[in-house]
Amino acid sequence: MTDQNAPSGDPGASESDPAHGLASRFPTAYTILFLLIIFVAALTWIIPAGQYDRVMNEEIGREVAVAGTFKTVEANPQGFVEVMLAPVAGFYDPDSYEANAIDVALFVLFLGGFLGVVNATGAIDTGIKTAMTAMKGREIWMIPILM
Repeated sequence: MTDQNAPSGDPGASESDPAHGLASRFPTAYTILFLLIIFVAALTWIIPAGQYDRVMNEEIGREVAVAGTFKTVEANPQGFVEVMLAPVAGFYDPDSYEANAIDVALFVLFLGGFLGVVNATGAIDTGIKTAMTAMKGREIWMIPILM
């Protein structure tokens, strides 16, 4: 038989701990996003495809839909391949190789890496401590400087 209170990967958690059970049963963010992609792809088989006529609105500088002009168009149901390519297609168009959001994603990735390295070296903490020591008696000026 197996011991239900046997040590797991987390030394402070046991199987009877309610927080441990919830964490092990709740799906990850990637799982939720992938299930949403599958759900929306399934809806392309159910909901009829259509579009509105559009006209240019000079006040806002973009095209807007015209009320009452909805018409059905040829459906484009999404299959297994489209579902598998959906995460990649969010960054760039696989057909034309045109970048959509990959530049933003890479910027966030590099920025996160930079901040991780700077934080791991303790450079920010050391800089703040040095500035606080140098401004002894005038620490109130650190608020706008750090903001």
